[in-house]
Amino acid sequence: MKHSDLPFGSEFSPSQIALPVVLDLANRFGGDWRAFEAAVHDQYFKDYDTSEYNRRKLANNCKLGMIAYGIIDRGARLTEFGWKLLSLCGHEETLYAELARHILLKLHGLTLVQTIQDIETRQESVDLKKLREWLEERGIHYPRGGKHPSMMRLWLERARIFAKGSWRIDENQLEQVLGIPSVEVDLLAGLPAEQNAFLKTLANMGSPGPFRSNELERLAALTYGVKFDEKALPKKVLYPLQKVGYIDLVRGTKMVGRGAKPFLVTATEKLVKQLIVPLLDALEKQAHPELRKLLRKPLAEILDDIKSEDKHLRGLALEAMGFYLMRLIELNYIATRLRGTATGGAEVDLIFEGTRLIFSRWQIQCKNSSRVSLDDVAKEVGLTHLLKSNVVVIVSTGEIGAEARRYSQHVMNTSNLDIILIDRADLKRIETSPTCIADVLEREAKHAMQIKKLELE
Repeated sequence: MKHSDLPFGSEFSPSQIALPVVLDLANRFGGDWRAFEAAVHDQYFKDYDTSEYNRRKLANNCKLGMIAYGIIDRGARLTEFGWKLLSLCGHEETLYAELARHILLKLHGLTLVQTIQDIETRQESVDLKKLREWLEERGIHYPRGGKHPSMMRLWLERARIFAKGSWRIDENQLEQVLGIPSVEVDLLAGLPAEQNAFLKTLANMGSPGPFRSNELERLAALTYGVKFDEKALPKKVLYPLQKVGYIDLVRGTKMVGRGAKPFLVTATEKLVKQLIVPLLDALEKQAHPELRKLLRKPLAEILDDIKSEDKHLRGLALEAMGFYLMRLIELNYIATRLRGTATGGAEVDLIFEGTRLIFSRWQIQCKNSSRVSLDDVAKEVGLTHLLKSNVVVIVSTGEIGAEARRYSQHVMNTSNLDIILIDRADLKRIETSPTCIADVLEREAKHAMQIKKLELE
């Protein structure tokens, strides 16, 4: 029988037992699993209307569930994680948040959550049959007819990640339990806005660098809406960040046509450990398991993988390209509508969101084809009403056809929708220098502004 990737949880359920109580029983009887089972039986199952054999079996199932969740060992002794939970029994909210974090990060809980988000994004209802099929596609197996996801959902519900009695996810609570925002808060709290935005932009690059200071500044201004004093950048931003050990500076070569010599900025080991690696870790936890190993690759390697003879790898690389580009401008991944593996690596559809200044939903299509046609753009535009998107981004490893561009202009001229077109030439520029995405987005923004210009008398 194939091993289950999700923990067995039958009878280890908040609808049947109280976590603080079974933790206390493990503390009292740990080392004697028979005594522990007997205590669980007496506490919860002795009055069940069934045979004594079945009542003992229910107690055994509870023990097996606690083992599967990493709370006790085979002898019913508390594990290190079990002792941590026991220490939190006087603080119920923290207790269930800690268990939820463990489920999400150690027991494929995040993959479960992401799969549910993907199903809902397609406007489909969640049920155990569909959930099992979708999880299998993501490499997560559990026995046919098993209630493993339902048990996990009940524990995540106790941490308020799922709404009571439903598969509806509270995104804010999910982030709070995971502690993803605290990565930035702990490090960047108290920094002036310019230094804060500059460091986050450097972290978004995904690698230490070096990068030109003026290009990082420009992308930071575009991404976070912070105004920089260009002439005072070294004094107000670079030198203070160098002094606290977050960046190293080297005077760059003179730029053609300009007198100033921008610094070359490299993230220090301190910044890599405290910000870049945690942010990459957080991103990987949201991604498809097979995709994670690609998310730390530079764009050049991702583009090479897109050319692979392996269709499966092409599909993963196409998805990684979308993640890479959206990470540069710190958009939050929400869901994948269509995976490249389903189209032989030809296209992938992703959804990201931004919450800076105003809420925006970005619908990203990455295409591995020689040319993007009018029909390709029309299909994405047609989905915006269903997905409630504000921005459509079409990224192509080939060219954007003239008809596709004209149609995009027409849509922007007659609606509030923005369409961003990124082609092979743009990808080459971003491959050479990731900060060049600022040039691409600024070009597209100016183009959209020109099209949407109001004719006021």
